[in-house]
Amino acid sequence: QVQLVESGGGLVQAGDSLRLSCAASGRTFIDYRVGWFRQAPGKEREFVAAIDWYGGFTYYANSLKGRFTISRDNAKNTVYLQMNSLKPEDTAVYYCAADRPPLISGRQSYDYAYDYWGQGTQVTVSS
Repeated sequence: QVQLVESGGGLVQAGDSLRLSCAASGRTFIDYRVGWFRQAPGKEREFVAAIDWYGGFTYYANSLKGRFTISRDNAKNTVYLQMNSLKPEDTAVYYCAADRPPLISGRQSYDYAYDYWGQGTQVTVSS
């Protein structure tokens, strides 16, 4: 069993940056895929980014590529989401999720592929 805890959310102004963290307990992330999703009020949950722990392959939503960066810290068993040039439309609850092996190519952007979820962290961007 894997427990995921997100942190780092908050209220910022447009143009600011935030770094979200996703810490795992229960086991290490090795050979997992870890993703970030977000859900804005009244909207469906959408894929943000993902990283394969083994190999470090990264995946991004096309609309966010260049502003958001996903990374990992092996020693801390933590995945980060660096968000730059934030916009009001980035306002959402951000969720961390983990997909256990075997990892299937092409499924990284689908929430049903993930087995474990955190409770979410609120990000609010004011204009």
